[in-house]
Formats: sequence, C-alpha cells, structure tokens
Amino acid sequence: MIKEFDDDAVVLRTYKSGESDRIAVLWTRNHGKVRALAKGIRKATSRLGGTLEPLAYVHVDLVKSRGDLFITRHVQHREHYQVMRSAYERINAGYAVVEVVDAIPSDDVADEGIFELLIRVLGTLDDDHFKPDLVPASFFFKLLSHDGSEPVVDRCVNCGSEGPLVAFNAQVGGTLCVNCRSGHSISHDALVLIRRILGGDLAAVLRERSTAGAGEVMTIAHDAIEQHFGKRLKVTRASAPITSLSVDQ
Repeated sequence: MIKEFDDDAVVLRTYKSGESDRIAVLWTRNHGKVRALAKGIRKATSRLGGTLEPLAYVHVDLVKSRGDLFITRHVQHREHYQVMRSAYERINAGYAVVEVVDAIPSDDVADEGIFELLIRVLGTLDDDHFKPDLVPASFFFKLLSHDGSEPVVDRCVNCGSEGPLVAFNAQVGGTLCVNCRSGHSISHDALVLIRRILGGDLAAVLRERSTAGAGEVMTIAHDAIEQHFGKRLKVTRASAPITSLSVDQ
C-alpha cells in the first residue's frame, strides 16, 4: 500500500472538514482519484492559501492517513488558468467537465489518459481562441471513446442501415434510422457535428463562431454521459441547453 507520493493533479471538488480544514478530491496523473485533507487551509494564515480550489492544476505531496484519505504536505500550482477563471461560461464549462471525471468510480485504477484529456480540456477553456460552449459535450464524447463506449454515428445502431439517420438514443448507444427511431431526434447538422468532434476536427469546431446543430449536440452528449454513469449529474444538466428533442414514435 502506498504510504506517500507526489504527483500532478487536478482538483475536482472540495468540501469543508472540521473548523478550519478542507478535503480536496483530486484526479492524479499516476494514482487515479484520491481524497486529500488540507489541514488549516481555511485559516487566513495558511500557506496552502487558494492552491486547492476546484479546477486547479497542481503538483501535490501527500502522505497516507486513515482509510482512503491522504494528508496534504505541499501544493504547488502547475497552471493558473486565468482566462478560464475570468469568464463565467468558461469556468462553468470546466465545472461540468470535472463533475463527470468525479463520477468515475473511485476504485478504478489510475488512468493517465483521462488525466491528459482533462488537462487538454482545461487548456482549451483557458484559450480565448476557442469557444467554450461545446467543450463539455466534446469532452463527454471523447471520454466515452477513451472508455471504449464511443457512440455509433455512421449507421443505425439497431439494424445497421446507413440512413437516413434521424434519431439518437444514448441507451442503445448511437444513431437510429427512420424505422428504428427512438430517443432524441437528430438533425443532419448535429450528426455532422458529432462526426467532426469524434473524427479529429474538434479544434476547428471550437474555433467556429456559429455552429449549426450545437444545441442538439450538447443535449445528446449530456444524455450519453449520464446514461454511461447511470445517474443524473447536477452541473452538466444545469449547463445543458433547454431543447425539445424527444421522440418515441
């Protein structure tokens, strides 16, 4: 059992502990998800200060405590993400991303691929050349792909027909034709957009100032990631656009 380690980490969320402590839930590069107790961090004199805030990219030095809890000995910022933190829509998109990472079961083994994907997403949100709107949805699709659960978007997931594809059902794992349709209606624009996101054209998508089908894609991505984890996610649902797409005929 690991008694102490230092590693790069992203702070997913924090919560108070005792009168002056705080516990940070971290996704680390080499050790997966861990909980770290920062003693006295809520005191004005704490050396840790604002280092363990949600969305922070830090290097941590931790030592084992009771159960699955570690004690924080030292924290240093890797990136400050000032651009992301200066805009509500960017930081809200960041919260949606880390909520989904936090939903990954804590007993899963370390996954450096998820860490690298998370760092790239936060870097994207910190770059004002990219619009933040589709960043969470793109991350959800990329995470599903990383997990081997990439949605089928080139044919009907039910009968294999190449189209026309008119619906998307997260429960069955992808697009559906006219005869098999269920779930959400999907326009041609939204279908093309999802294919671009999954097909390597993401940077261009995020640079576009107006993207047809974006609202549909955001709703579909939220449904897909919630279906994957089997539960409703608070921040992702709050940041999803309000649309009327449901079809069951």
